[in-house]
Amino acid sequence: MKVCGYKGLSLVIMLRDEHCPPHAHVDAGAWSARFKFSFWHNGVELWDVIPLSRRPPVAVLEGLRQALRQTDHLRRARGIWWSRLRTACLDNQWWDEQANEVAVLRQVTSTTFRIASAYYEPEVNKTLLALVGAQEGIEIEL
Repeated sequence: MKVCGYKGLSLVIMLRDEHCPPHAHVDAGAWSARFKFSFWHNGVELWDVIPLSRRPPVAVLEGLRQALRQTDHLRRARGIWWSRLRTACLDNQWWDEQANEVAVLRQVTSTTFRIASAYYEPEVNKTLLALVGAQEGIEIEL
């Protein structure tokens, strides 16, 4: 399903056989790329380009990344991903309450909790995290 476009290229969320992390695809014929996005922050990152030997100019990839990063486009990407796949791809990761972020390399402390489940609310663009052992969950406004 199309999220947005940039210079004649379409960023799309595939709806069949998809997998985590959340990402959008671009197929330019001679090359294809994937861009990762998240349900806990508003960053967008280039994931990969195939084949690497036909990689487009950096300006094209950055333009695509910035297009997806626009508030309305990112919200649409999340909404499509959530409505079809019903996952924010955060379950069983670790949330660091002190740093207010998903901990990549975790050192379990009194402020680090395993994410039991994550739920995205597209109407208000929020993600709700249920944390194992925490008094309350986390509400992330995106």
